[in-house]
Amino acid sequence: MDYRRALLTSTSALLLVVAAGCKHKAPPPPPPAPVAAPPTVGKPVINYFTAEPSTISSGQPSSLRWSVTDATNVQIESIGQVSPNGRRAVYPTSTTTYHMTATGAGGTTEGDALVTVAAAPAPAPTTTAPTLTPAEMLARQVQDIHFDYDKSDIRPEDQSILQANATALKTIFSMDNSFVVTIEGHADERGSAEYNIGLGDRRAAAVRDALVTTGLAAEKMKTVSYGKERPVCTDATEDCYARNRRAHFSAGQ
Repeated sequence: MDYRRALLTSTSALLLVVAAGCKHKAPPPPPPAPVAAPPTVGKPVINYFTAEPSTISSGQPSSLRWSVTDATNVQIESIGQVSPNGRRAVYPTSTTTYHMTATGAGGTTEGDALVTVAAAPAPAPTTTAPTLTPAEMLARQVQDIHFDYDKSDIRPEDQSILQANATALKTIFSMDNSFVVTIEGHADERGSAEYNIGLGDRRAAAVRDALVTTGLAAEKMKTVSYGKERPVCTDATEDCYARNRRAHFSAGQ
């Protein structure tokens, strides 16, 4: 009986030990967390690559503008490396396509900007002015000199006309060395025919002498008086009389 009691006691103690050991056993470690995949890196993005203005004349400026993201290197052909965002003036003389290459960890992206150089307008056809004869130039460019009533001296207000006539006559004489000009003296209708012939002669001579002082040769200019015989106006008014008191230039005979 003692043997059985001892065995039972030992078995109970062993069961208690086992139960106590099972109660305090550590749980197994959790499984490792999954490793996150690295983020996917996309190709560079060319937000815009433009030329403004896109059409120019040869030698005029155009402005290239661009914006690029996710790029570590940006190149524009014929310009070189540039920053991801920028502007550059270009001066093409012919139509040009500017090519951009943007490179990054995710690859390469390309883009183009076109600058059109418009053809220069055709030059206007040159028209050669018809060559005038000395007589035509005389009629178009040499003006009459006018005089006060019963006077033969050149008025101050006619000095500029006299100088312009001298310049024109020098050109005319250089075109034809044999060309001669006749200076006609005229008067208004008042006074006798004989008196007006003398007055017209003095007026023609005064103009010739004044032109000689500008460097013109006296032998290139003849004088004649028509007095009141060849009026340009026949009204009996002071305005008409003033128009007739003149020295007129014509091609010499």
